[in-house]
Amino acid sequence: MALHFNQSEVEPEPIGEGVVRQRLLDETRVPDILFALDRLVIAPGGAIALDVPPDGLAWFQMIDGAALVSTADGETAVAPTHIGLLPPGFSGSLTSEAGATLLYAAVPDAEKLDAAVVAKPPPFRLVDWREEPLLKSEHDARKRIYIVTPKMFGVRAIRGEMIIYPPGTTCPVHHHEGGAHFMYFLAGQGTCYAGDTQEMAVRPGDVVYYHDREPHWVKGGESEDMIFSEFFVPSAVATVWADPSKICTWIPMGVNHRGGAPSRVIEKHAHGPMAEV
Repeated sequence: MALHFNQSEVEPEPIGEGVVRQRLLDETRVPDILFALDRLVIAPGGAIALDVPPDGLAWFQMIDGAALVSTADGETAVAPTHIGLLPPGFSGSLTSEAGATLLYAAVPDAEKLDAAVVAKPPPFRLVDWREEPLLKSEHDARKRIYIVTPKMFGVRAIRGEMIIYPPGTTCPVHHHEGGAHFMYFLAGQGTCYAGDTQEMAVRPGDVVYYHDREPHWVKGGESEDMIFSEFFVPSAVATVWADPSKICTWIPMGVNHRGGAPSRVIEKHAHGPMAEV
């Protein structure tokens, strides 16, 4: 059975100067999980250390506000639409003058999922998801934006996407093989389904975790776009469609989410075994 809850159900705990953490996904909720997912809220003037072990990997997605990442090499401004990758051995801090909210995921044994990421760590890097190519489903009005892929960050331990469901759109029944899969809902409302009987009404702040090989599908709401982040650990998780004729094919729209020129070019591809995007 899929795991479903809202962030409001998770008790916040202080972990630093003006910072509270909500443990969304960890071994307490999901035994043998490959990562930990937290929601961090930084009060105005707050700060938190960002230290990644030599064999680990971390990633964050800004939800609200702005911040500053400081390292020995300097400072980097973080905007509300930024995704950040913290490579093995990263050491720095995150501060916010006005306050910020972000998701923070840590993969403690990244080397087991991607040996190259430790042997040759990628640099710390930020990506603005609204600058990335916008793709449209060949079958309906759903849209997709890749936010963490091997080509973008040079890592195979994780994969991330932003998914947009206009009102009434539905994806076909499918399941994933080979790893963990979760969704964090950012805007709008809709319904997630799992197995033959589980129906979950979702809203902003909801988390849905699907187990390996668990059949599921998603339906958008009636009045506004439903938007969620979707992540897989590791990136090589395969997608298997209950009806192979309904496999999702994604077509580049030639623009980014802002309507301008995208940061790079992505070719049309089917969402089965993961394409190199």
